[in-house]
Amino acid sequence: MFDWKKPTVQMLGRWQPWHDGHQELFKRCIKKTGQVIIQVRDVQGTNDKNPFDWDTVCKNIEEGLSKDGFKRREDYEIMLVPNIVNITYGRGVGYAIEEEEFDKSISEISATKIREEMKKDGKL
Repeated sequence: MFDWKKPTVQMLGRWQPWHDGHQELFKRCIKKTGQVIIQVRDVQGTNDKNPFDWDTVCKNIEEGLSKDGFKRREDYEIMLVPNIVNITYGRGVGYAIEEEEFDKSISEISATKIREEMKKDGKL
């Protein structure tokens, strides 16, 4: 079971759509604490970059992570959050903000390009 008191890694994003780069980031995150909270910014319909609603985003995340054997409510949980655009803190508060770096094959994955392909294929 997902333990709300256990140290947890936070992943905040739009996930429009969930893709292999997100999948690889998740794999690194879960190694840090054994569980991850995936926060989904509530941005559906704000512009062309955000076509997917909450249910679709959740479905895409769950389908993607299940391919590698991860289970919602055990390894991770998904949470809807406001359209967060800044994360700030005033001093050392007991957590770290880290950027993960990946090789070119992962870092060049583009959700914008994926959405464009989906439009061409009539999937969006």
